[in-house]
Amino acid sequence: MVKDDAELLTVREVAKRLRVDDTTVRRWIKNGVLEAITLPHRGKRQAYRVRSSTLDALLASPPSKESISQ
Repeated sequence: MVKDDAELLTVREVAKRLRVDDTTVRRWIKNGVLEAITLPHRGKRQAYRVRSSTLDALLASPPSKESISQ
């Protein structure tokens, strides 16, 4: 069970909030810039969920350009 304060966001929801493409969010997750929960694989792409608190922390302290461009 997930607590109310730990809302889980899809890659698309995170991308919309950050005004970036879904692919960018997936790259950040893969490179460790953005922490995410990996869901069981069903289909072509790996499914992830990002805690809203993790997104809030990222927005409060953005990573360096070098870490997100890799």
